[in-house]
Amino acid sequence: MATPDTAHEQTGARLTPSPSRLRAVHELFVAGEVDASYLNSNAVRPIVAQSWQRSLAGGVDPDLGGARPSPAVTAVDRLRETHPLAPAIPVIRRLLVDEAVDSGVVVAVSGADGTLLWVEGDPTACRRAEAMNFVPGADWSESGTGTNAPGTALALDTELQIRGSEHFSRVVQTWSCTAAPVHDPTTGALLGAIDLTGGPAVATSQTLALVRATAVAVENHLGLLRLAGAGAQTAARRPHLVVLGGDRPRWVTTDSYGHLRTSPLTGRHADILVLLSRHPEGLSADHLAVLLDDKDLDVVTVRAEMSRLRKVIGAENLGSRPYRLLAPITSDVAEVFDALDGGDVESALTRYPGPLLAHSVSPAIARLRTQLSATLRGAVLAESARGRADLLRRWLDLPEGRDDRDGWQALCDNAGLDALARAQADGHLAGLDFELGGT
Repeated sequence: MATPDTAHEQTGARLTPSPSRLRAVHELFVAGEVDASYLNSNAVRPIVAQSWQRSLAGGVDPDLGGARPSPAVTAVDRLRETHPLAPAIPVIRRLLVDEAVDSGVVVAVSGADGTLLWVEGDPTACRRAEAMNFVPGADWSESGTGTNAPGTALALDTELQIRGSEHFSRVVQTWSCTAAPVHDPTTGALLGAIDLTGGPAVATSQTLALVRATAVAVENHLGLLRLAGAGAQTAARRPHLVVLGGDRPRWVTTDSYGHLRTSPLTGRHADILVLLSRHPEGLSADHLAVLLDDKDLDVVTVRAEMSRLRKVIGAENLGSRPYRLLAPITSDVAEVFDALDGGDVESALTRYPGPLLAHSVSPAIARLRTQLSATLRGAVLAESARGRADLLRRWLDLPEGRDDRDGWQALCDNAGLDALARAQADGHLAGLDFELGGT
């Protein structure tokens, strides 16, 4: 008689490994001891084997303690408010969540990038899922977390189930899940995915049929709303200004179908938009000229720039006398400030890819750039003193942190650092001291 480790279960016409055998194959694969042909010879489903290969090639850590926060440019609350799937959430709740509240099942809805937006269902199961960061705002894309039903469904644009040890990340292997993608009813564009996560009973053909039917119901609901002229305003996202880090600044909008539209900005236009976003009351041409350049800029030049900017972002967004934004916008710089104001240093650091408009010569922008960088640095150092050396390490990896001697010294002094990390920190500090002429 076959042992549990070598027995196979019959599923349709295909033999699948027993759970214990699948775990053993997974361990061998992530350790690099076997190749793809071994997976096939051990009856790992092709859709799973290929996902494991993508996960490994993409550098996903199978020992990751759960999903990371999503690098999405918008806060979760705003994403939920403006996402194209928002009008259909009552449908999902009626078809799935209402039945899941006492059944040990978690219902999740993600955006097309794999960011979880809604996570509801059985309260006990939801609390358990929090341990692997299966929460709103977490990145459950396949490239971020490895093989999992919502992430792999989005990667392949197809409905599927992932059972137990078929998950790439070990922390997820006590769960099973079923997911289906959802598409725009007009354009066919991928909007996100609906997922059921729970025990083995979640990975059945009946569950797959239920999730598939829910995705169809959602698409039909969105189509009816569009025919009735409803839902477009809900789906329209506020304009978003991206001005942090080394990439070119840009103005990002979303149309009523959820499609992103990105307009590159000149440095001067980015300066102006940042200043207007910080002065909702508006700025006169004279005041704006001083904030942009306190020596060489005149009001004629300012007016010409405002005329050009109006063509880029739309006349409906920019008023005059005084110059002001006519509707609320969001920005990456405001999101970092908001996170710091709320005491969420980790979120602020996640949203901070680098300094504000590093090449700007505007004195007002330089002041704001220094304020943001110094505030974030101070908050990170304070958290490091409380034991969060991981946040300090991330700060030191940023361009501003590479020459931060006090920061590197704080890392060297951290008692929780392992021998290799301490040697690397000591070496970096020695290099800084040599360059700066220190001892």
